[in-house]
Amino acid sequence: MTAISTSDLRMDGPDPSVRALRALVALSAGLDPTIETIVCIPCFRRPDYLRRTLESLAGQRTRRRFAVVLVENDALRSESVPVATEYLASGKFSGLCVIEPRQGNCHAINAAFETALQMFPNASSFLMIDDDEIASPDWLELMLKTADETGAEIIGGPVFPEFDDERKRGLRRHPAFAPAYDASGPVPVIYGCGNCLIRRSVFDRLGMPAFDLRFNFLGGGDTDFFYRCKRLGMRFHWVAEAAISETVPKSRTTLKWLVTRGLRIGAINYHVQRKATPTVWLQAKLTIKLLAALPLSLVYAAYAILTERKGTIAIHPVTVAIGSALAAFGLEPQPYKASKIVP
Repeated sequence: MTAISTSDLRMDGPDPSVRALRALVALSAGLDPTIETIVCIPCFRRPDYLRRTLESLAGQRTRRRFAVVLVENDALRSESVPVATEYLASGKFSGLCVIEPRQGNCHAINAAFETALQMFPNASSFLMIDDDEIASPDWLELMLKTADETGAEIIGGPVFPEFDDERKRGLRRHPAFAPAYDASGPVPVIYGCGNCLIRRSVFDRLGMPAFDLRFNFLGGGDTDFFYRCKRLGMRFHWVAEAAISETVPKSRTTLKWLVTRGLRIGAINYHVQRKATPTVWLQAKLTIKLLAALPLSLVYAAYAILTERKGTIAIHPVTVAIGSALAAFGLEPQPYKASKIVP
């Protein structure tokens, strides 16, 4: 076993300017660079939730060795760093924590993947879990076993909501919270990185940065990433049993949040499709298509109100259609652009 000392750590990404920005702030003792499985965790202002995430990783039922790479994306307050330091020092698992001072969803995730790829040159599998999620005990083993057995480059699994407000349990069926698929097996694509496994070969083919920074504050960098993988012919597989639960605070169950979420999904859909339409003519056709989708969304909404009998679910297709149309004219929400906080 070969250990890495602090002096051996080099935070250089593909761009030399990135090298000087990221700071190593926590490191487990005797970190082994030969570990082949890395769990990446972007962190932002949720230290109490992060503690539950790390505890769930410490309780994984597997004999496979794995390390964690945490990325704190709030350089000013760095509330995740003490939690990361505590768990890395505990010996429960190996890993490290870096600070990515450039704020934004894509910056944080790119920093996690780039750091993991560089610091663990033998690693072949990179999993991701968010800092407000809890992995089921067999999550890591099931994801890795499926990747080994199927040869798929990308593995996805469900994220089930756990609502702080139990009265909101009916929202489990809302498209904002419901998993993309119900059964295990090959799937055409996955949409989110909150529960995924990506093989090293994927990053080799797509290059860096993995997540397009144009999605930095809108979100959807993961959707764009996976659609790019799909266009390159990569294979996707879904593991319904490899479940993760996500804590959903009351603030994310309000009508305002659900409407904004729909608008954001619509905007993401527009930008992902626009990247595949390089000519002005194709872009004009896309805009016409999105505008035509507005009246059709009312049909979907009417069907949803009849089947779900819940207004918040029924309005979702309408808000998505509106979000796509607005994005075509440069209007979109930016939920990952946090306000500055004076210490």
